[in-house]
Amino acid sequence: MADDVADLRREELFAQIAEAGFPCVGAKSALARGTLKVIVGHSLESAWDDVHIHSELLEWAKGWRADPEGLRSLAVVYDTPTDLTEEQFEAALWERLQSLTDKDQWRGQTYDHRVSSDPSDPHFSLSFGGEAFFVVGLHPGASRPARRFRHPTLVFNLHEQFEHLREQGRYEKMRKTILDRDVKLAGSINPMLSRYGETSEARQYSGRQVGEDWTCPFHDKRSDSAPE
Repeated sequence: MADDVADLRREELFAQIAEAGFPCVGAKSALARGTLKVIVGHSLESAWDDVHIHSELLEWAKGWRADPEGLRSLAVVYDTPTDLTEEQFEAALWERLQSLTDKDQWRGQTYDHRVSSDPSDPHFSLSFGGEAFFVVGLHPGASRPARRFRHPTLVFNLHEQFEHLREQGRYEKMRKTILDRDVKLAGSINPMLSRYGETSEARQYSGRQVGEDWTCPFHDKRSDSAPE
């Protein structure tokens, strides 16, 4: 990826988050603090950049443990494809997350014991470098305005930073602000949103509204060797 194209993709994402109507105040905070890092990849449907992205996730987890303060996000903006339906984006998203998880296992990383590796479990989260992450997917074909962006994007957020907000009594206020802003933008509340521990967060990653019979196409190999 040429440097000028990568710079453009970063500027596009930063500009969208900075827009007055963008609902996620957590992303706005990370942008203002300079703790929103953007990596640019070739294609969401290709494993070409997966090793590099996984290495960045390991460094992100390491950096959090060294300085667990504030909000931070790691966004991967893919140049293509830009014409995916919601179902196609969801499938490609989980292909990438499965590949990245396989690399975490291959590199000998342990799953964060504070969360579940079972995507049907209400306490599920992804784990990279021993730290739990959840993902927010953005793409041009998203039905929710807050999830639309001109290029397919995966935003990785550290789970523990929101646990810190809960401990500080700040999480519910921030959540309400985001929900209110999202309703103002979309005209309705996002039916897929729920608190951690109520339903599996895997249902929220792609941004597509899914039914009760939805099955997550993800499996962590480390769970096969877990003790009974």
